[in-house]
Amino acid sequence: MSATTTTVPPAGERHVPFLVLLGARRQHAEGGEAEVVIELKPELLNNHGGGHGGVVMTLLDNAMANAALSRIGFTREVVTIDMHVAFMRAATGQISARARTSGGGKSVCFCEAEARDADGELVARAMGTFRYRSP
Repeated sequence: MSATTTTVPPAGERHVPFLVLLGARRQHAEGGEAEVVIELKPELLNNHGGGHGGVVMTLLDNAMANAALSRIGFTREVVTIDMHVAFMRAATGQISARARTSGGGKSVCFCEAEARDADGELVARAMGTFRYRSP
């Protein structure tokens, strides 16, 4: 495969180069719920040795976006218009973000998400608002 060739993602999955760079993997997205996982590599850590807050926020954002998209069967796109995050502890190892839709209508979707480490410890919580738009 040449450097300019890209692969077509599976149905319902969007190619997001930044998420590929981070190594984020969507595990599940259906019926307004989604899970996205990332293995924290040394280059994704902060100066304290924990997962960088921006990486954790990206993981939560992506999980919520996938939950919002799955709510409408991936027929449109979403953009984040608001997101609130609370950090509970340093992220280490594999982090899993699980999200679910909590309301909305035809133009916006409200979501909640939690990120947990491999031991099931809560790393961060988020709430977000996503706007649906045509591709």
